[in-house]
Amino acid sequence: METTNTYDRISELKAFDDTKAGVKGLVDGGITKVPRIFHQPPGKLKKFPVANDTRFSIPVIDLEGAKKDPITRKEIADKVGDASRKLGFFQVINHGIPVSVLEEMKDGVRRFYEQEDEVKKQYYTRDYSKPVVYNSNYDLYTGLAVNWRDTFFSLMAPNPPKMEDLPGVCRDIMVKYSNQVRNLGDLLLELLSEALGLKPGHLKDMDCGRGLGMICHYYPGCPEPKLALGTSKHTDNDFFTVLLQDHIGGLQVLHEDKWIDVPYSPGALVINIGDLLQLISNDAFISVEHRVLASSAGPRI
Repeated sequence: METTNTYDRISELKAFDDTKAGVKGLVDGGITKVPRIFHQPPGKLKKFPVANDTRFSIPVIDLEGAKKDPITRKEIADKVGDASRKLGFFQVINHGIPVSVLEEMKDGVRRFYEQEDEVKKQYYTRDYSKPVVYNSNYDLYTGLAVNWRDTFFSLMAPNPPKMEDLPGVCRDIMVKYSNQVRNLGDLLLELLSEALGLKPGHLKDMDCGRGLGMICHYYPGCPEPKLALGTSKHTDNDFFTVLLQDHIGGLQVLHEDKWIDVPYSPGALVINIGDLLQLISNDAFISVEHRVLASSAGPRI
């Protein structure tokens, strides 16, 4: 029996992929409607209510004094452990990375996406062995819906790429920022170890801090944000994630069947526990589902 449905999803996905311009290319082209490949399945966007209960706010932990004062350090480790057990998410301030470096990192990501298409396209690939991988949606052909987001990715440790392989518009800040994040990561691994009742070097000695992947997302303003998601619900398949987000917001954490906003806090970094840390902590720490809403504002970095 013939069908009257002429929607060919695979062809639309391939046509979108072949542009090598991502979601930003659609927006730059003046699109006013979200294409069908981005439409989330019915009910998926509103499956759980969004909470306005302040009891479930994401804790902000001040790391000042963690390297100097044993009493303060114990208090900080307890807070990190408590947040990692109950929410899987927390924010950190006084983390040692200057605000100027955070701002330059966001600017560098913006420069990458806003450079000429022909320059950017040289990095567009689905070969994840490349030193820099730029594309839109790693699961483009397998996901239920395409996310309203473009991404470039590079493994910065343990075997960093050659400087000349990194994009010229942001290579210096990528290296500088990743080095500083590794220092912060080492401190967090110590605090997480202590929160588990272990020696400070336990997790680091297991090589939990050996690798560092830098994932740089760009979420253009969406003309119909109620139809799409910036990032679908997922957990992170790492030990933990250090997230630098801008003022646009939109990140939400699933807690007790409610979506909790992770608000933008100037100078703060968001930390969330990944699947590997939940695994090796015997479920003491939890890797929780989170998502990013699409927004008419943007771009979000």
